Parts: sequence; C-alpha cells; structure tokens
Amino acid sequence: MRMKKLSVCIACYNEEQNIMDAYNQVSAICQTLKNFDYEIVFADNASTDGSERIFRQLAATDKHVKVIFNYRNYGPARSSKNACIRATGDAVISLPCDLQDPPEMIPVFIKEWEDGNLIVWGKKTGSQENPIKYFLRKVYYRIIKGAASVPQLEQVTGFGIMDKSVWREIEASNERTMSVRHLVADLGYPVKLVPYMQRKRKKGKSSYNLRRWLDFAINSLINTSTAPLRLTTLLGLTCSVISFVIGIVYLIYKLVHWNSFSAGIAPILIAVLFLGSVQIMIMGVIGEYIGVVLSKVTKRPLVLERECLNFEEAR
Repeated sequence: MRMKKLSVCIACYNEEQNIMDAYNQVSAICQTLKNFDYEIVFADNASTDGSERIFRQLAATDKHVKVIFNYRNYGPARSSKNACIRATGDAVISLPCDLQDPPEMIPVFIKEWEDGNLIVWGKKTGSQENPIKYFLRKVYYRIIKGAASVPQLEQVTGFGIMDKSVWREIEASNERTMSVRHLVADLGYPVKLVPYMQRKRKKGKSSYNLRRWLDFAINSLINTSTAPLRLTTLLGLTCSVISFVIGIVYLIYKLVHWNSFSAGIAPILIAVLFLGSVQIMIMGVIGEYIGVVLSKVTKRPLVLERECLNFEEAR
C-alpha cells in the first residue's frame, strides 16, 4: 500500500524570527503522523532580512524541507497559491509563518480529510489579536458575504487542508486575482469547518499595513460581486432624477417669481461639485473592475521563481 504524503506550505516575507519555530513545530507534528510521508514547502517572497540564510541551512540539513525563492514580493496569496500548486502531497495544508493559526490543528485537519472531506478549513471563533482589527475583519466578512453572488464563509482565511485534486482544478482555472477561499466558493466545493482560536503574533511584525489590507478588501469585493457596479448605476439614476426634479422646481419658482427670485451661483456650484464627485466615484469603481479584468486576461505566471531547493526539478 502506497504511503500517503502530506505537504505543509508556508509563505514568508521577513519572518526570520518565526521560521525556526514554524519549522520545529510543523516538523515535530508531521513526524508523529502514522503512515504519512511529508514535505514542508517554504515560499520566500524575496525577504530582505536573514530568512534566506536560515532556509538554506534547513534545506541542507532536512530533505523534507523544500524552499522556493521568488524574484520579488508577490504577496502571501499568490506566493502561497504557487507553493500549494507546486506541492507533491496527496493533501496540502496552508499555514502562515507567524503561527497565529496553530499548527496543532494539523492532525485534526488530516482526520477530517481522511473521512472524505476534500476541503477542511479552520473557522475562527475568536482572536487574540488587536480587538479593533478583529472587529474590522468581521465587518469585512459581513460585507463580502452580503454582496457576493455566491455563498461565502465568514472568519475563514484558508488555513486548513485541501485535497490535491482541488489544487489541480485551481491550477487549471489560471486565476491569479481571486483568493483561494473565494475561488473555492465560486467553484462550489463543500467545505468542512473546524473551529479554532486565533493566537496573537509573538515575534516579528506583520508586513501588511492599512493600505495593503484595504487593497485586499477591495479586490475581494470586486472579485466576488458586481454589487458596486449596480450601486453606482442606481446612484447615477437617483442623482439624475433628483437633478431633474430640482431643475423643474427652480424653473417653476422662477416663472412665478420672475422679478423677486434670484437663484445666484451657489446652487449651481454645489450641484456641479456634487455631480462631479459622483462621476469620479463611478469612474473609480469601473476602473477597479477594469483592473481586475486586465489581470485576468493578462497571461502571466503566479510568481517567478529565482531558485528552488530540494525540488526534483525546478521550473
């Protein structure tokens, strides 16, 4: 009987303080799994700290460790997706290097996968991170769920296990801009959810700032819903009706009080500025969708790999 193989994929950027902890915890857990071979695939997004030196040491001492060095920082979503596609295991676990999502969940995920679930993801029941950030995440999940054209999962980041057959479908889709969890929802795969508590980052600092979180949130909304386009259409229609009604009212009032009524230029300026702002907003929304469409139709690889360690063959 062929031994099953597990792949644990970890995307990193400037995580030199967490790499060894992540490796030690994941390696220790994988060694306890019966009838399982394993590999740990690190995807380094062109880190500027001492991460590369640590990765080279790990790859030299443990052949279970595979490392992908990217030419630049492609972001955790693209880098992690590429690592999971490149993985050779029968099942693939995606894990953040900051260890906020606990590696101890790995045996739980594997059991659910062996019971026949192609996708098993952790669902956060709470978080030890900054309460303001956690609240904003909840708002984000609610907005995406309410606006999306297909059912979406709340408090799910993609931390969990996925069968390799699912990753083959994701690779065949050639989808670069949509996150894995939204793509899974769009494809219609059933997902088994396992509750867990997200931990606080103990070492290092996240490379994600407010701008990158906002960019991620907007891309998620654009990729999962056409509601912003519909809202801008309704907004434009509403403004047109209001402007028409105001114009009729002003005309009638001027005809009735021809000599005494002086409208002045203030209402005109206010109306022009208001309608101009609405037009700019509508063009911005349309521009976001055009940007996503451009990314989808432009055939570029997920990442460009500068070097690979312990892979049988690089690509």
